[in-house]
Amino acid sequence: MWNWHGILITGGSSGLGEAMARALARPGVFIALTGRDAIRLAGVAEACRLQGAEIVHETVDVADRDRMADFIARMDARRPLDLVVANAGISAGTQGGAEGADQTRAIFAANVDGVVNTVMPALAAMASRKTGQVAIISSLASFRGLPGAPAYCASKAAVRVWGEALRPDWAGRGIKVNVICPGYVTTRMTAKNDFPMPFLMPAEKAARIMLAGLRRDKARIAFPWRLYAVVRLIAAIPPGLLDPILRRLPRK
Repeated sequence: MWNWHGILITGGSSGLGEAMARALARPGVFIALTGRDAIRLAGVAEACRLQGAEIVHETVDVADRDRMADFIARMDARRPLDLVVANAGISAGTQGGAEGADQTRAIFAANVDGVVNTVMPALAAMASRKTGQVAIISSLASFRGLPGAPAYCASKAAVRVWGEALRPDWAGRGIKVNVICPGYVTTRMTAKNDFPMPFLMPAEKAARIMLAGLRRDKARIAFPWRLYAVVRLIAAIPPGLLDPILRRLPRK
């Protein structure tokens, strides 16, 4: 059984955020949710209430530094947060062409700035209590840039490396920092992919793996292991040898 009682999850209106919220919801647990779609977010909140959890949900843009800081401060005042999951993120493809400047900036704003805007206020709140846990959702795509999704891969690489660098220092202050690198998961994001997705798994199964890893305080929770092994191998191949192969892969 999970031992968190004050939880905050960004990107909670669908996908992994929704699956984690539903897995964690039970009597005695407070869960604060953010998401971009107010209607879907309200539906997730109601489902979690029916499981006995106390829920607060707000549509907050994670790229808005001040609003995120205010939301986290208010939720922490309502119930001290002992688990914060920086899950919100977006993706988009190149459709065979180059990725535009506006799309690149939008992805970095959500996937990098949004994570920083979630993690830093959470760490500050937990620091005074010298206890808590912060989970950063990265991706297996963070281990090698792919031409079909350059900004997405780069943004996930940034938060993975950042989270892994934060972990040793904050461990000395009583705070756990974990990085999660999922492979292909059935979500609204992957539903747009029109190419094969090896080892695709339901969001509910992915949430169980993630939460089990967080409970064990694994530094890096990367799954499924077979795809993780493949991407680590690919990352070890010199770019000069790999680039001609990547150019022939299907684009997102």
